[in-house]
Amino acid sequence: MIAELMLILLTAVLINNPVLYYFLGLCPYLGVSNKVDMALGMGMAVTFVMTVAASLTWVVNNLIIFYLNAGYGIDLGFLRYTIFIFVIAGTVQLVEMFLRKFFPHLYDRFGIFLPLITTNCAILGCCLWIDVKGYNLVAGQEGVAASWKFAQALLFGIGNGLGFTLAICLMAGIRERLNFSDVPRDFRGVGITLIVAAILAMAFMGFSGIGG
Repeated sequence: MIAELMLILLTAVLINNPVLYYFLGLCPYLGVSNKVDMALGMGMAVTFVMTVAASLTWVVNNLIIFYLNAGYGIDLGFLRYTIFIFVIAGTVQLVEMFLRKFFPHLYDRFGIFLPLITTNCAILGCCLWIDVKGYNLVAGQEGVAASWKFAQALLFGIGNGLGFTLAICLMAGIRERLNFSDVPRDFRGVGITLIVAAILAMAFMGFSGIGG
C-alpha cells in the first residue's frame, strides 16, 4: 500500500502534471512565472490550497454527503460542485490573510492572481479527480479502508500542488534566462513563453514511461 501511495504522489507530480499534461491553471502559470521567487510563492500557495481543498472535500463528500444519502435518504449530490468551490474559496481567503499579515511585499506582487486561485481550474479539477479515480468510500468500507482512501486523496492533492509548483518554477527559471537571451523580435513576450510551455509539456511526456 505504501508503494501505491508513493506512485500516486509521483504520478501527480511528473506523469499527470496538472499544468503540463492536463493544461489546467494556465493563467497563473503564464502570468506569475516572470520571477522564480514569485513562482515559488504562488506554487506554495496553490499547493496549500489544493491539499486543504482535497482533504476537506473528501471529508464532506464521504462523511457528510455519502452518509446522509445512505442513512437518511437525503441526496445532496447536486451540491457537490458548489461545496467544492466554497471550500476552495475559504482556503484562499486564509492564504490571503496570512500573506497580507506576514508577507505584504509578496502579497502586493501577486496582485489579482492571488484571489484568482479561487477560480484556478487545477484545484477544482483535483477535487473532481478524487471522485473519478475512486478515492472514496463505498458501502461497508470503514476503519482502515477509510483511512487509506483518505491518504490517497491527501497525497493526490499534495502531488498535484507540487506538480504545479514544479511547472511554474521551471517556467520562471527559463523566462529569467530568456531576459538575457537574443530572442527574435517577433517571438518576444507571449510568443516565446508559449513556445517554452509547449516544449516543457513535450519534455514531460518522457516521464509517461514511469507509469508503465
